Amino acid sequence: MLRKLLVAATAIGLASGVQAQDQNDLLSKSWDDIVAQAKDEGSVNWFVWYFQPRYRELAEAFTAEYGIEVMIPEGTHEGNIDKVLAETGRERGDVDLLAMGADRIELFKQENLVGPLNDVLPNAGTMTTEVGGFDGQGYGWAYWGNQTGIAYDPEAIDEADLPQSVEDFAAYWETNPGRFGFNYENGGSGPSFFTHVARNLTDADFTSGEVTEEKMDALQPAWDFFLDHTDGYVITASNTDSLIRLSNREFALVPAWEDHLFKLQGEKEVSDRIKFYIPEFGMTGGGNINVIPANAPHPAAALVFLNWVSSPETQTRFNEVFGAAPMNSAADDSHALIPNDMRARAVSSPANPFNTELRQAFIEHVALER
Repeated sequence: MLRKLLVAATAIGLASGVQAQDQNDLLSKSWDDIVAQAKDEGSVNWFVWYFQPRYRELAEAFTAEYGIEVMIPEGTHEGNIDKVLAETGRERGDVDLLAMGADRIELFKQENLVGPLNDVLPNAGTMTTEVGGFDGQGYGWAYWGNQTGIAYDPEAIDEADLPQSVEDFAAYWETNPGRFGFNYENGGSGPSFFTHVARNLTDADFTSGEVTEEKMDALQPAWDFFLDHTDGYVITASNTDSLIRLSNREFALVPAWEDHLFKLQGEKEVSDRIKFYIPEFGMTGGGNINVIPANAPHPAAALVFLNWVSSPETQTRFNEVFGAAPMNSAADDSHALIPNDMRARAVSSPANPFNTELRQAFIEHVALER
């Protein structure tokens, strides 16, 4: 058994050494030489867990420009991440480019990723590694921005009357009971709302993932707030349920994801009259990043695709097609549902495991008690 463990450890060490040398050789090349190598490699795979059919269509533009085939397999967020982590000890893995929520960067050691790429990617000057309070530090690069906020019906409430503070929402609920709905499961828009209500009403440290009995007890003022106003709001089944019922005029306001609202409006499931804003007290803004595993089978093609997918042109296209917030400062965000200056109200999600425990506490202390 000991011999097997030593052999395995030696193999991992050798694989890491080969990867480091290959990476140094690649990153020392000029960009023209990287592109030439990418074309020789001929293909790149991108493990992304959502909108795969649409991404395949959009990636045809990359193939047309570089002659490099893009393969986007089916897969889940967690499944894709677990696959890359499981393949870390192999000299060559199966994944060229891994998309994931920015918060997942903490699962990866930098030595197991290709980077830093700040001085390699031609578009790096206008790209970003920082999103949702997390920093890819030159290894993870944002390609998708998303934002929670409040979707509203302008035929039911004037823009000047939109609630901006926790106190404003309480006042609205008092005079308009049942006209505000939000979910606590099947999507993160409702949880973003009650989480940041709690952030504004309590002294709990939302920057630390630490969970203690004292910290959880400190959330009680937020739970009391929701219980005191239980007639003012309605609990919905999901993100989508909230938006459909808003579109059907049952509600005047609901929490929502900007890109999700954009998508449903594009599919004509939600009326185009519905608008979106971020209240001044702040709601979760985040996004997704790409990383290249150190053992990627087509590392040069992965670099070229990474640079392309976060380029001003592609980010503009994502804004047009998906309503995603551009992750390149030179991109055009004119199709976004909110003005760019409103994005200053975006705040990060609480760190885990506190974030998970907070959501469970809402269920126990509010949803099951109201």
